[in-house]
Amino acid sequence: MKAPILLTMAVACAFVSSPARAQDATVTYKSLSPEIALDAAKAALAECRKRGYQVAVTVVDRFGTPQVMLRDRFAGAHTPPTATGKAWTAVSFKSSTNDLNVATQAPAMQGLRQLPNVVVIGGGLMIESSGSLLGGIGVSGAPGGDADEACAKAGIAAISDKLDF
Repeated sequence: MKAPILLTMAVACAFVSSPARAQDATVTYKSLSPEIALDAAKAALAECRKRGYQVAVTVVDRFGTPQVMLRDRFAGAHTPPTATGKAWTAVSFKSSTNDLNVATQAPAMQGLRQLPNVVVIGGGLMIESSGSLLGGIGVSGAPGGDADEACAKAGIAAISDKLDF
């Protein structure tokens, strides 16, 4: 007699929990349009030019895939992959690369620096709106991570009025 009761309870639990699993089967998210990503990259590049820096700028989507990459004509050959790595790292770790630079100074965190594609130098920032991660921006080529980050911030500021809040 106990087996039919347990079977009935198991079936009932399966039906009750099914709607919750069905609701979790898909996810809705926001993403940057290519036009907005390009606007952010152009604004970051313009800010660096204004400061006299030749840089590369990459904007990635929320998954770290590049949407836009711009390289000024005299920016070094290393700047495109470095900018892309910074943007990817910011999105992947959901943190600015400057903050990660500080955090990974601790011996217990230094292993993060050795992971593939991770670039832990200032200049990579997340692009967020209404608590949602939309993408990331990375700048490389200015004299130091703080200068790269200032240009990245200008890129985000240029599109902030176009993002949903």
